[in-house]
Amino acid sequence: MSTTAALPPRRLAVAAGDPNGIGPEIALKALAALSPEARANIALYGPERVFEITAAMLGEAPLLKELHIVDAGPLPHADAQPGLIGAAAGASAVASATAAIEACRRGEVDAVIACPHHETAIHQAGIAFSGYPSLVARVCSVPEDSVFLMLVGGGLRIVHATLHESVHSALARLTPALVAAATRAGARACAMLGVTDPAIGLFGINPHASEGGLFGPEDGAIVEPAARLLRADGLRIDGPAGADMLLAQRRHDLYVAMLHDQGHIPIKLLAPNAASALSIGAEVLLSSVGHGSAMDIAGRGVADCTALLRTIALLSGAPALS
Repeated sequence: MSTTAALPPRRLAVAAGDPNGIGPEIALKALAALSPEARANIALYGPERVFEITAAMLGEAPLLKELHIVDAGPLPHADAQPGLIGAAAGASAVASATAAIEACRRGEVDAVIACPHHETAIHQAGIAFSGYPSLVARVCSVPEDSVFLMLVGGGLRIVHATLHESVHSALARLTPALVAAATRAGARACAMLGVTDPAIGLFGINPHASEGGLFGPEDGAIVEPAARLLRADGLRIDGPAGADMLLAQRRHDLYVAMLHDQGHIPIKLLAPNAASALSIGAEVLLSSVGHGSAMDIAGRGVADCTALLRTIALLSGAPALS
C-alpha cells in the first residue's frame, strides 16, 4: 500500500443538509470541537436562523460570533420544525448544498461537506435527486455517470461504479468504459487525499469474479477489459477478483465496487455512522457523512458529530483513515 502524504490546509464549506434533521446540530457541535484556527477555514451554508436556534438549544450561542455563516436555503418559519419531513426543508437542503458547490467552483473554498439530506423531503419538493453525486454533476454541468461515490472509513476507500439502482439496471449500464472512469476518478481522489500511485483492487461482478466464466460472462466482458485499459494508463491494478478475497487481503489503497452493496456493506460494518461519502469525478470535491438525517432525534441535542469531524479531518489536510 502507498503512504499518505500531508496536505496543505484547505478551506471548507459545510452545508446544513436537511435543516429539520441533525445536520445543523452536528455542524455546530463539530465546529465547537475544533480549534479557532481550524474554524477559521470553514464556512457554514444554510438557513442562518436555523443555526441560531440550534446554537441556543446546544448552549453554543457565543460560538456563532466566531463563525462565517452564508444564509443559504431559507426556510419559512412554519416549516422549521425538527423532525418534520417536508418539501420546504428538502428544497432548503438542495439550495444550501448548491450554494456551497457554486462557491467551490468560484474558488472561494477548496472542498464541500454536505450534512445529511432527506430524500423524501427533496422528492416532495419536486426536485430530481438521487444523492449528492447527481447534484454535483448537475451544478458542475457534467454527465451524471461521470460523478461517482467513494466511501472512506474503517481503513478502506471504495469507489462505486454504480449506485442507487436495481441490480438489473446496474448490470445493463456496466461497461468497461464506466468501470475505467470510476477507477480513474478514484485514483484522482486518492491523490487529492494525499495517496499517490495507489494500489487498486477491482471487485468482480459475480462470485469469484465469474471463476473463468463458470459463473457468467460479465467479468470477462466488462471488468477484465477495464483492467487492461487501466493498466495501459499506468495504474497499479489487481483483479477482477472476488470482493471477499480482495478485502480479506487488505493490501490495496483503493477498491472499485461494481454494485452498491459490494462497497457499502464492508464500510458500514467497519465504520457504522462514521464513514465519509465523497462525490468524485467533477471539478468540485464534495463529501457527505455516511449516515442519515436521523429525524427521530432531531432537535434533542443528542446527535453524534463523529462522522462529520472525521470528514472535516479527511478533507482539511489531515487525511488519516479511520
